[in-house]
Formats: sequence, C-alpha cells, structure tokens
Amino acid sequence: MPLFIDIHEIAGATVEEIADAHVKDVSVQDQYGVSYVRYWLNESRGKVFCLCSAPDAEAAQQVHREAHGLLAERIIEVDPDLVDGMLGGGAVAPTGATLLPRSAALDPGTRTILFTDIVGSTALTQRLGDRAAMEIVDLHDRVVRDVLGCTGGREVKHLGDGLMAVFVSAEDAVRGATDMHAALRDAAHRTVEPVRIRVGAAAGEPIERHGDFFGSTVQLASRLCMHAAPGQTLVSSSLVTLCADPRFVDLGEMALKGFPEPVRVHAVAKET
Repeated sequence: MPLFIDIHEIAGATVEEIADAHVKDVSVQDQYGVSYVRYWLNESRGKVFCLCSAPDAEAAQQVHREAHGLLAERIIEVDPDLVDGMLGGGAVAPTGATLLPRSAALDPGTRTILFTDIVGSTALTQRLGDRAAMEIVDLHDRVVRDVLGCTGGREVKHLGDGLMAVFVSAEDAVRGATDMHAALRDAAHRTVEPVRIRVGAAAGEPIERHGDFFGSTVQLASRLCMHAAPGQTLVSSSLVTLCADPRFVDLGEMALKGFPEPVRVHAVAKET
C-alpha cells in the first residue's frame, strides 16, 4: 500500500492536542483502510508531519475529516526510502509522536543538511601534486565519515573536495561539525600539510529524491559553507532555533548568491 506524509499548519496547538488528534485518527482509520503510523511535531515552526499507509491521499484526508476536522494542507506520496533516509527510524512514543534518536525529546520532523569543503583544494593540487593532494582528500573523507558514524549523520554524496550529509538532529549536526574540525586538527601530522575545512549547515524541509536532497535548505547550507572561513562552521537561523544553548555567534545578515533577501547567519562558537 502506498505511503503518504501529510503536512499540517498547527500554530498554537499544544503537544497534548496533537497527541489527542492522533488517537482519534487511529480510532476511525480502519473504516478507510488507512494506518497512521507516527507523526513528527515541530512546535517552533508550527507544523505536524503525519506518516500513514493508505489506498490514496483522499482516504488519508477523510480519516482526519471524520476524526477531528484538522485537515492537512498538503499530502504527498513518498518512497519508503525517504522515511528511512530523510525522517529516520526513531522510537515512537505511546502517543504516536516520533522521538529523536538517543533522546526522549520529540523529533521536530525537520532535517539538517551539512556541507564540508577542503580549504584551497585546487591550490593544494597545484602546489603539492596529485598524489599528495589525494592523500589530503582521503584523510578528510575518513575523518568526516568516522564523525558522521558517531554523531548520527548520513553521507548523501561525495563532492570531490567535500561531502554533503544529512542529520535527523540539529544538535548532532553541530556536534558533528565541531568534531570534524577537531579531528582534522588532531590528524595534522598524517599529511604533508594540515587539512582545514569550511562547514555550512541549514535546517529545514529538504526534498528527497532517490537518496539525494534538493531545495532551498540544501542551497542555503551550500552557500553558508562557501562563505565560511577556514576552520569555521556557519549555520542558518532555523538551525539555531532547534538548538537550545548559547554556542552560536550572531553574524547578522549576509547577502548570499541566489537568495533575493539577506540571510541571517550564525557561526558556531569555537570551543576553548
């Protein structure tokens, strides 16, 4: 049976109200051959994402209509790989809410896209030669992949002189970026020159297709990476909102190519 994700705008709704709505969905879903599996609640953005199997989108909407009247603004059919790759497995609370990995906190349903870029990769090749430059790339790849494995990130694709990754948790993405910088500093003796990277990350609702991600969240993360200084991580305001701590430095608004309006940018504060 097809899988669908429906998206609700729920500004002002409480955690308890959303949990009650899910229970009501479950109580009537069998009449329409629908199974509401779980939901993701993002209070800060006023959205709920519900995952269900259903004969079609109208059947999924009809369950909401009869159960509580809170209709979805959008219902999209999804590939099962999107659920694993984009939304992640995650434990499910008795209420039906999806929880963040390694945490009892509610999963907000947004995802963080992260890019790394080796500083001066072209110049390194010209100065050191192909073999030595490739050793630097190989070290970057090993370190970044090791960190992704430890922080819950997933590599999306290799970009020649960097990687693109996706995280379920914004907190994990920030920790991953910090650990990447630190691990590369510690590994400085392993190549002819130290490897330094720029990192950019943004949280939002990227579009998944065949294991890759697209959309404004991806574009923003890429632009932030391009603007980061060597050894720096730049992040979006949406990511800062998902991380409740003072580790960020507000850099103000920045003009980014492809974005019609200036974007507010934050840097991850360096650990002392």
